[in-house]
Amino acid sequence: MNDAMYEQIIARKPKSYDMLIRILIVLLIVVILFFGIPLIGMLALLPALILGFLAYYLIFPRLNVEFEYAILNHDIQIDAIYSKAKRKPKLSFDIQQAEIIAPSKSPRLNSYHAEKTYDFTSGEPNAKTYAVMISLEQKNTCVLLEPDEKMLNHMKQWMGMKLFLD
Repeated sequence: MNDAMYEQIIARKPKSYDMLIRILIVLLIVVILFFGIPLIGMLALLPALILGFLAYYLIFPRLNVEFEYAILNHDIQIDAIYSKAKRKPKLSFDIQQAEIIAPSKSPRLNSYHAEKTYDFTSGEPNAKTYAVMISLEQKNTCVLLEPDEKMLNHMKQWMGMKLFLD
């Protein structure tokens, strides 16, 4: 078999509220300790430790995200990688089932109305993003990707006239 495989990793730009969430959680732990120790003594350490544990293992890793696009022939698998350690599958679809793939600001997409949108891009304002219009679970869906030239060439082999690069 001549399977064509290509992988690409896109790091998501930290959102404006990511740092705010980190600061608020640390401040909440400090407030619990500052007001809790005089009121209930060392028992205040328990909620502070639990909150610190939850923040460190559950919340903070979700704030550092990379997206991995893996394309095998005409199947795309998109995974989220949290803190460069934990991988979670997000979406998988066949690009041959897509109605159109075009730059996300293209007027060609005006006639397509998505009920649901998945954003798997870096979030950079000047990044070249593409919209994949596909029907998933009986809903018109828009999947936003940020492929490089090699991935676009690979997609062009399977999409033909449905892929617009303008």
